[in-house]
Amino acid sequence: MQFAHALLNEGHELASVFFYREGVYNANLLTSPASDEYDLVRAWQKLNTQHGVALNICVAAALRRGIIDETEAGRLGLPSANLQPGFTLSGLGALAEASLTCDRVVQF
Repeated sequence: MQFAHALLNEGHELASVFFYREGVYNANLLTSPASDEYDLVRAWQKLNTQHGVALNICVAAALRRGIIDETEAGRLGLPSANLQPGFTLSGLGALAEASLTCDRVVQF
């Protein structure tokens, strides 16, 4: 998050973030950090709403970890979805497209 803010503060554009592996937990609607903890999920959502940064979640990693949107819940016959607003389930195509249209790709 600090890198994203530093990038934007220097006048650079941050078009998208692609979350995969354990990073998909950032999109879980059911998280509730303690009041004295930094709420990273809400910080990502704020980045999305204030700066238009696309928050793409690897669909394969998300499904393995129980994070689904309404479409996948219906397709899989599950009773509800738990994808945070502002996040989008995406395939590796979203990462590839972002890689083709940017100057730099940074991985953490």
